[in-house]
Amino acid sequence: MRLTKQKSLRLFGKLELIWPSSQIYKKKPEYGDTILEARNIVVEFGAIKAVDRASISIKKGSIVGLIGPNGAGKTSLLNVISGFYKPKEGVVLFKGVDITKLPIHARARLGIARTFQHMELFKHMTVLENIMVGLEPWRKYRHLESMIWIGRARRWEEEAMERAEVVIDLLDLHEYRDKIVGGLPPGVQKRVDLARALVQEPELVLMDEPMAGLTREEKEDIARAIIEVYETRGTTFLLVEHDLEAIMDLCERVIAMDSGRVIAEGTPEEIASNPQVIAAYMGE
Repeated sequence: MRLTKQKSLRLFGKLELIWPSSQIYKKKPEYGDTILEARNIVVEFGAIKAVDRASISIKKGSIVGLIGPNGAGKTSLLNVISGFYKPKEGVVLFKGVDITKLPIHARARLGIARTFQHMELFKHMTVLENIMVGLEPWRKYRHLESMIWIGRARRWEEEAMERAEVVIDLLDLHEYRDKIVGGLPPGVQKRVDLARALVQEPELVLMDEPMAGLTREEKEDIARAIIEVYETRGTTFLLVEHDLEAIMDLCERVIAMDSGRVIAEGTPEEIASNPQVIAAYMGE
């Protein structure tokens, strides 16, 4: 994606979105070395093999889609990469380092962030508070210190708030900053979920069905947010998604799964015409 001060972006086949001419992008993403590899991953639940020796590779500075019918193993593979599942077999490499046995918080500190299909937000907390929760792996004080609100506790709270404000500005969440998350529309909650991931300043963001349950307008908002982050921060994205139209518009590369296995990989055009992919979706 070439950077310009005025960017015209066609999304979802029909709607033409014009980016403001005043928008200045900081840097172009650097497409290069492999940032993530999952090799021969196996995940089993009893007699069910959710992931069957699946292997994927993600290049730095790319937006990659992971598609497949229900039960294909997409979310299970994402859970292995993010640390929610431990694979029975296989390894996960992040920038060449084996992270297969690392806990979730350690992967976050390395630069891997995650959003969720059902938005695991704290519904009774504000937008700002939810975003600040994303910085918990970096907390520099103990709970006792927070009770008396001095020293490291106060300094860290101020720093976390500053970082959260940057993301609020990036994703245009100003009007919702102090509102309780539980009362906000699903599209806004999806942006808050993404903001909580981005406050960690990750190199790789894993998104599980970011378009699920949204209206067309809300999907366009999420798509704009993803491209904004991609182009201003050079962040790499791996998107698990059922909305094929969105995947084909957003991603330069698509990986298709079926029955726990990777069955195809290529450009959106190649995947859309692949007989194995068509058969998987049509149930042939």
